[in-house]
Amino acid sequence: MTEIDTLHILNKAPEHPRSAECLRAVEPGDVLLLIESAVLTLATCRDLQAGITIYALAPDVLARGIAHSAAEASLVDFPAMVELTARAQKVISW
Repeated sequence: MTEIDTLHILNKAPEHPRSAECLRAVEPGDVLLLIESAVLTLATCRDLQAGITIYALAPDVLARGIAHSAAEASLVDFPAMVELTARAQKVISW
C-alpha cells in the first residue's frame, strides 16, 4: 500500500470560493478526493490534471448524474475513501 503525502478532500461546489482555493493549493503528487457537491467539478472544470491523482466518491457522482463526466477520476466507494485517508500523511478538508 503506497503512502500519500497530502490528501485534499473537497466537498464544496465548483462555484464556492473554497473550491477554487483548494484547486490552487493542490500540487503535483498530491491526491484530490471529490465528495458531495465537489464531484460537479468533474463536469465543469477541465484543468484538473496537473500531475495530481483524482478520486471521486461514486455514490455522489451517481446521485448527481454525471458519471459520463467522471472519466478523469477514479471512482471510489466509502471503504476506499477510508483507505485513502488512512494512507495519507496529511489530510486537508475543504
